[in-house]
Amino acid sequence: MGKSSEHRAFTRPDETREFPNGEAEILNIGGGAVGRLSFQPGWRWSRDVQPLAKTKSCEAPHFQYHVSGRLAILMDDGKEFIAGPGDVTALPSGHDAWVVGDEPVVVVDWCGASDYGKRA
Repeated sequence: MGKSSEHRAFTRPDETREFPNGEAEILNIGGGAVGRLSFQPGWRWSRDVQPLAKTKSCEAPHFQYHVSGRLAILMDDGKEFIAGPGDVTALPSGHDAWVVGDEPVVVVDWCGASDYGKRA
């Protein structure tokens, strides 16, 4: 982390990456990156992001706060759960995820956002 204070807002991200049914807004701050990931109903990583990433499952680790919507997560080891508003998840590499229901999902991600949604 830098030695001076910084104040940033997602209303002016450094980069926005769009992919089918979603987007990743990236802020570079404090010597790192934080992302706001938004997924529309019908979004699924294995269908909408996997063709960009070209990996079997999502290899980005995530440490994220769930702002809205419900996100189902299936780890490669078979563990499955649903995260909702107010939850915090720490996900290692190797997972799929999808929106549950009709409400868009928004998460703020402090780990893994720097490369999320980029073409391999």
